[in-house]
Amino acid sequence: MKRTALAVVAVVVFVGGIVAAFLVLGGDETAAPVPTTTTEPPPSTTTTAPPTFPLTGLPVGDAAVADRPALVVKVDNSPKAAGRQAGLAVADLVYVEGVEGGATRLAVVFHSTDSDVGPVRSARTSDVDLTANLNRPLFAYSGGQQGVLDQVREASVVDLGYDVRPDDYQVRGEGVLRFYVDTPAFFGLAPDDAGPPQPLFAFRSDGEEATADGAEDSAGVRLSYGGEADTQVRYEVVPEGWVRFQADMPSVDAAGTPIVPTNVIVQFTEYPDSGFVDVNGAPSPEAVTVGEGDAWVFTGGKVVRGRWSRPEPGAPTAYTDGAGAPIELTPGRTWIELAPVDSASTL
Repeated sequence: MKRTALAVVAVVVFVGGIVAAFLVLGGDETAAPVPTTTTEPPPSTTTTAPPTFPLTGLPVGDAAVADRPALVVKVDNSPKAAGRQAGLAVADLVYVEGVEGGATRLAVVFHSTDSDVGPVRSARTSDVDLTANLNRPLFAYSGGQQGVLDQVREASVVDLGYDVRPDDYQVRGEGVLRFYVDTPAFFGLAPDDAGPPQPLFAFRSDGEEATADGAEDSAGVRLSYGGEADTQVRYEVVPEGWVRFQADMPSVDAAGTPIVPTNVIVQFTEYPDSGFVDVNGAPSPEAVTVGEGDAWVFTGGKVVRGRWSRPEPGAPTAYTDGAGAPIELTPGRTWIELAPVDSASTL
């Protein structure tokens, strides 16, 4: 009797299993079991931004060029030099310094490009602090007062002045505007311990609009260096950047190429007496580039009225907007006018 009951139970379980399997398979006794699959996550990818030159934010095309130091060349900017200035249109960065009697002189900085440059002129005390954040740049100039020369030779530069390397300067004609340099030749004089410059600016992405706090559309700027010479400068906006004028004449280089920097910074600067005089006995002012003050940054067709600050000579100058954030420049070449305080007005 017990064996019969167990047999009945076994049959019921067996039949129930068949029915359950039939129901699970949707009534299709021939259906294959569903295979199990595992989905592999997609491989992770990281995008590394291409390297850019520290002074322009433009892409590096030659790593050997990016590894070389900066070269600073002092260039005449008097009316007599008009039409004779070489290299200005392709320099990475140009500082305009006030000198004696409201005249100006240029500190022209090369790193990513090469050019013939000149007319080369003398150094000033302003150059000592101005060049101190370029990581011991090569410095080309044609003389100066002995006290100025002493300061230059103690500064954080590689001294390649005419007095040190006279055979490396090209001489064209006579007078004070006769000296020129060839940048590849001067880069070839770099010592092994001279490295590339640190980044001096923050840059926007290519094509990104300038959106700094307080940015507004601008037609340009006009400024004056005062004094007897009273150098007058103007920049006007164009799609490529800002066309430069001096004494109401377009600024062009020796090849006739217009000077159109991508960015212009008007850095309002104090000019105390340096304690030195020029060859004519005129007091030589010194641009104060360590400290802080007002700055107008012209970039991407806009002007941002902000501040500049630099705590020590070796530090980059920070340019900040009304909210205290860094003002980002358009990748490209930049001219910085070290303008006297209250010397400028927008167009």
